Amino acid sequence: MSTEHGTPELPALPVDFRPAKTRAVLLSAAVALFVVVSAVALLLESLSPAEKTSFVFTAALLAGILVLLARPRVRADEDGVTVVNITRVRRLAWAEIVRVNLRTGDAWVFLDLSDGTSMPVLGIQPGNGRAAAVRDARLLRALAERHSSELPSSG
Repeated sequence: MSTEHGTPELPALPVDFRPAKTRAVLLSAAVALFVVVSAVALLLESLSPAEKTSFVFTAALLAGILVLLARPRVRADEDGVTVVNITRVRRLAWAEIVRVNLRTGDAWVFLDLSDGTSMPVLGIQPGNGRAAAVRDARLLRALAERHSSELPSSG
């Protein structure tokens, strides 16, 4: 999977990075929470219809929050990177990405951008396993380096 110089072989584009285990757990928990709370609400005869409705609504709201938490991903294609975090989606051209960082203790990858800011990328995180996160961060870094070197120089 890597070349003789330690650089990872680049995957065919487009490629997606997402925390699969975290996503599976969150989506499973969302479904289970909604089903259990709704079933309990509907089976409890002592609750009024309004109370049953509020239970189901609350279960749907909590399940929706879990679905939002399962949303993060990163998609790299020929033109750049789309970063989907919990509530925001941002499209970046390869030229905007200066560096891809995953330092010890970081909860997820950070992109250093050409405007001097740093952006969290929740789609690559060590919570799914440090080795997988490091591998994905290296692949994204190699893609960013390859595509930034392909950009025409001005001058």
